[in-house]
Amino acid sequence: MSFLVEDDPAKHRFEILVDDALAGFIAYLPPRGAVLVFTHAEVEDRFQNMGVGSALIRGTLDQIRERGDRVVPKCSFMAAFIERHPEYADLVVPEP
Repeated sequence: MSFLVEDDPAKHRFEILVDDALAGFIAYLPPRGAVLVFTHAEVEDRFQNMGVGSALIRGTLDQIRERGDRVVPKCSFMAAFIERHPEYADLVVPEP
């Protein structure tokens, strides 16, 4: 099984493809400079409990770091992921 996480700026979301099938996404508000406010994540039912959600968040945060951006994790799934993986805590900023 292969995972690919890509930003879709037109839809304001990062998407995860599993073997070329859309498996889920995490939505963000229109960017405010270098800060993205993440609001909601979804993973398709058939991809639940397979690590897809974690791969989506990890891939998203890795790309955010590469771009030099920061996040506001209003999405509870992303917030919980960052709490469990403190190596991403430096990407978090207070809500603007």
